[in-house]
Amino acid sequence: MESITSYQRSFFNTNATKDISFRINQLSRLEKVLNENMQDLEAAIYKDFRKSKFENYLTEFSLVFHDIKQAKRNLYRWSRKKKIPTNLTNFPAKCYSIPEPLGVCLVIGAWNYPYQLSLSPAIAAIAAGNTVVLKPSELPSETSAILTRLINDNFDASFFKVIQGGVAETTELLKQKFDKIFFTGSTKVGKIVYRAAAENLTPVTLELGGKSPTFITKGAHLKMAAKRIIWAKYLNAGQTCIAPDYILIDQTVSEEFLTYAKLEVEKVNYSFTNGNYLKIINNHNFDRLQRMIDSDKVYCGGENDRSQRYIAPTILKNVSFDDACMQEEIFGPILPVIVYRSLDDVISKVKAQPKPLSCYVFTNDAAVKKKILNEISFGGGAINEALMHITNPNLPFGGVGNSGIGSYHGEAGFRTFSHYKSILEKPTWLEFPIKYSPYSATKLKWLKRMLKFQ
Repeated sequence: MESITSYQRSFFNTNATKDISFRINQLSRLEKVLNENMQDLEAAIYKDFRKSKFENYLTEFSLVFHDIKQAKRNLYRWSRKKKIPTNLTNFPAKCYSIPEPLGVCLVIGAWNYPYQLSLSPAIAAIAAGNTVVLKPSELPSETSAILTRLINDNFDASFFKVIQGGVAETTELLKQKFDKIFFTGSTKVGKIVYRAAAENLTPVTLELGGKSPTFITKGAHLKMAAKRIIWAKYLNAGQTCIAPDYILIDQTVSEEFLTYAKLEVEKVNYSFTNGNYLKIINNHNFDRLQRMIDSDKVYCGGENDRSQRYIAPTILKNVSFDDACMQEEIFGPILPVIVYRSLDDVISKVKAQPKPLSCYVFTNDAAVKKKILNEISFGGGAINEALMHITNPNLPFGGVGNSGIGSYHGEAGFRTFSHYKSILEKPTWLEFPIKYSPYSATKLKWLKRMLKFQ
């Protein structure tokens, strides 16, 4: 591990990655490698998850390819020095900031979207002019293996290198001196990464998770809410960090919504054979999810097959904040529904929980929308929609508090992997004596006057 980081640091110090054309060429190479090996990439993720070609493109590579194209199209603009207003005290002068790459970056990917959550941060790091060590999750072993082969066979290790392995390898990597660490995963592991980074004062971006609430108020378009929520929840079999974790619904519309939601599940007909449903990543997570299902509260679904790591899309009714499914992020195809009488009371309960990565509000009441957005802190979200905010690269994506630190996507990703040097540039043909000794009452008077008009 030490030799790899040392090798990359030596290459970074040649300044080769600071050339914009070099970065664009590397992004084009990555795009070409992925396109030419798409069949192998599809086969690998099918073995790990039974993910279909359609969902592989929809949830993984459509975002990856868009990230590459957007970076290539905007890289010269993002890399230009930015003019900064100059204050009166420094007249005459000009100020600007210059984005520069941080150096050697470690990207630790997540298992639930093994291509997109590994490659998108790596693309941002490359676009910003860094070298990258990528550690994909070991849980989806087939996708981890093919990412390792494709990248290590097509890129010089001094620039872009994949390291496979589990806890032991990750622990050793975290002992190395990096200039940036980007981690996607659980809050528990995020804290471990943060502690390790502190040893070297390495800046980190943590993309974590949390229990993302979904509000449905009276007057909402219930049929459309059911359609959008069911899609967002059961995409990837619920193994999505920004999936609606649980529903908070006004008691006056709860039964009508539940009827629509059940009909939508039946209409979609989720199954492996239909190519619209995935298996749970491993037995550990299967067992964890099974313990969350209270059979007395199952409104629909609940069927399971451990040998296939299959849990049917499940909706739980009459749930309270004390139930097992409300004690941790679900990260699976279980949707608890909590009925409320007072919006103020339920907002207070959400605010008492760790800050979530996402929040969704289904309402046609402008006052209710404003109230929830103003009172609840969360990473990002949507009104009358769920999940889709992640598809807009112009929206920075990230969490707050326990759900993460920092953001990325689009230019936000470029900024995450860059340092902005602040520069004051001053001519030598004029110099005011006010800052120089000897000091006097007159100089102090003028100093106060100048600062007043800054």
